[in-house]
Amino acid sequence: MRSRFSAYALGLADYIIETTFPAGPCWESDRTSWRASIEDYCKSNRFEALSILEAPVTNDGAAAAGEVLFTAEIVGSEGCDRSFTERSQFFRVNGRWLYHSGKAR
Repeated sequence: MRSRFSAYALGLADYIIETTFPAGPCWESDRTSWRASIEDYCKSNRFEALSILEAPVTNDGAAAAGEVLFTAEIVGSEGCDRSFTERSQFFRVNGRWLYHSGKAR
């Protein structure tokens, strides 16, 4: 989660795409359009802070799925508060955590 927030803050659209679960609802088949959409979102927002509220950890390191509850503090280009809290689901694929989906709280 932290790396994806940082990627948004730095405008690293390819990283966001590469860390999204391909079978999840956020996946887009048109990578060029998806990349442009992410880049626009990154340019029109300032990513202030990320607070991890819950992130259960397993001791075996072999978990195939996990959830993270976080709050992202974001300010839009016109100065409006776009902060939100979300519970996100991730799946581990080949040792790498991929974002599947999230529900705003």
